[in-house]
Amino acid sequence: MAEKVFISEDDSYLFGQGTHYDIYKKLGAHFSEENGKRGVFFAVWAPNAEKVAVVGTFNNWDENRNPMILQGKSGIFTAFVEGVWEGELYKYLIVTRDGEKLYKADPYANYSEMRPGTASRITDLSKISWTDTKWMNERAQKNLLEEPMAVYECHIGSWMRHPFKDEDGFYNYREFADRIVEYLKEMKYTHVELMGIAEHPFDGSWGYQVTGYFAPTSRYGTPQDFAYLVNHLHKNNIGVILDWVPAHFPKDAHGLAEFDGTCLYEHPDTRLGEHPDWGTKIFNYSMNEIRNFLIANAIYWLEEFHIDGLRVDAVASMLYLDYGKQDGQWVANKYGGNENLDAIEFFKHLNSVIHGRFPGVATIAEESTAWPKVTAPVEDDGLGFTFKWNMGWMHDFCSYMKLDPFFRKDNHNKLTFAMSYNSSENYIMPLSHDEVVHLKCSMVNKMPGYQVDKYANLRVGYTFMFTHSGKKLLFMGQEFAQEREWSEARELDWFLLENDLNKGMQDFMKELLQIYRKYPALYQLDTSWEGFEWINADDNTRSIYSYIRKDRTGKKNILVVLNMTPMRREYFRVGVPAKKKCKLLLNSDEKRFGGMGSEILPELTPVAGECDGQPYYIEFDLPALGAAVFTF
Repeated sequence: MAEKVFISEDDSYLFGQGTHYDIYKKLGAHFSEENGKRGVFFAVWAPNAEKVAVVGTFNNWDENRNPMILQGKSGIFTAFVEGVWEGELYKYLIVTRDGEKLYKADPYANYSEMRPGTASRITDLSKISWTDTKWMNERAQKNLLEEPMAVYECHIGSWMRHPFKDEDGFYNYREFADRIVEYLKEMKYTHVELMGIAEHPFDGSWGYQVTGYFAPTSRYGTPQDFAYLVNHLHKNNIGVILDWVPAHFPKDAHGLAEFDGTCLYEHPDTRLGEHPDWGTKIFNYSMNEIRNFLIANAIYWLEEFHIDGLRVDAVASMLYLDYGKQDGQWVANKYGGNENLDAIEFFKHLNSVIHGRFPGVATIAEESTAWPKVTAPVEDDGLGFTFKWNMGWMHDFCSYMKLDPFFRKDNHNKLTFAMSYNSSENYIMPLSHDEVVHLKCSMVNKMPGYQVDKYANLRVGYTFMFTHSGKKLLFMGQEFAQEREWSEARELDWFLLENDLNKGMQDFMKELLQIYRKYPALYQLDTSWEGFEWINADDNTRSIYSYIRKDRTGKKNILVVLNMTPMRREYFRVGVPAKKKCKLLLNSDEKRFGGMGSEILPELTPVAGECDGQPYYIEFDLPALGAAVFTF
């Protein structure tokens, strides 16, 4: 039987201070028992409301049946309603001080009605059972900076669909769990990053305009179904990262906007409280209760659903007061600058709490500027994130790879520049959904040349990405060279795998990922020059790059040679530091990958003689638009 739930004075005080990290266990709708009777305890924060009532299927949406009581000066209204059962729908009827009636979904609801419905739904998270203890214990012991991380960014609704099941054809969380685990294990990814899990009304927002921060979207099933997905991934040694959106929220009438008739969750000054470009509201980070809402929400996903990492969306839009705004559309901080001091403190608070309570959990900033110390510790005046997306590398990489190879010699530094600042942050190298939408083309169609050249370009480009310093993220479909841009309205073009080039690309990525995970040289020293050495970074006339990756032992180094032009280089020499046999791990030009079939001997013995500033060299035929990866 459920225990009695109530709001204590301590609850109200801590919430007002912004430090009630478990407030989601009190606010919202929770099964409770009062005077021996079972029902649901409802609690909502609406400090500027005149009156609040809870309405739902259990009282025929009658505004007079279940009025809520204001708890002291906390601004929290509560009500216990007997005989409410799991699955019932509800909203809060908020009467503003102007007498307007607002029907609002519960900001702390754990489940929502399937869109286009907008009501909250009663659920019981205590029914969730976990069998991932081994994963959770091992996670807490890991040093994430020295672990492999190859992330598969995935949108459940468009990854794969039932052909005739219903109008949407969505896989539910449980069906998706079985299929995605099978696929990720085959491909050798370490993590999946799930887009659009928190409830959102519009499919076309991809989940980045959230109305239900505490509710796994009902598009794919229940919260219990979502927990099954995470549990199943963990049991198969795959980590789960969620997109998390504390930067803004939409103006939908049932959502957070003007929640109690006033700007409660958003800043009341539109210059601080609205994104003119996005048409969304900005959270008021200066308010304790709002910071508490967001930090408790992050903790909720980590605690209740065992999530392994949060990728924080649009961090730059939070850090800069003038982000996306013209003169007159923003307000400077108290020092006259454009830094959002409240957001800075919010991030420090958030990361301190998460890293303190959940060792082994990653926080990842999508931060697109040169803001300093994003991944530095809070005690060193950093923001405290575990990783930062390397948006600079992504832009340079895409810009370079789109070039006709003839012009690459004049843009050689686009691929060498990232190493000049690599040690400034802990980076993830992303090729995300944002790069394959809005007429930017799919990854393979960014590439120049005839079709076979496009695929060769992409293979050598991916080799550069997965052997460069930094963790990795690749959006779904790009591992088999999806040719169309991504759309949330349809599944990936899996039929392309009937083509030799696409199947070859998938096989190539499978092998590249296997090599990445097998050799610590490719991930153990990502943030240090100790793990990376250029052999030749200046061969711009031939557009050839060569470098070594190292691990702590120095015993299983990786040598990478990349040819970024369609010119085959016979008897190509590359310098090596020692007379250790170089064993071929990967040749991107093999026919099984869709290449021309150029051969490189499986083992090469270095020859004494200066080359690239090294005392020895190896010699082989370097394929056109080819990558060769060796271990020595």
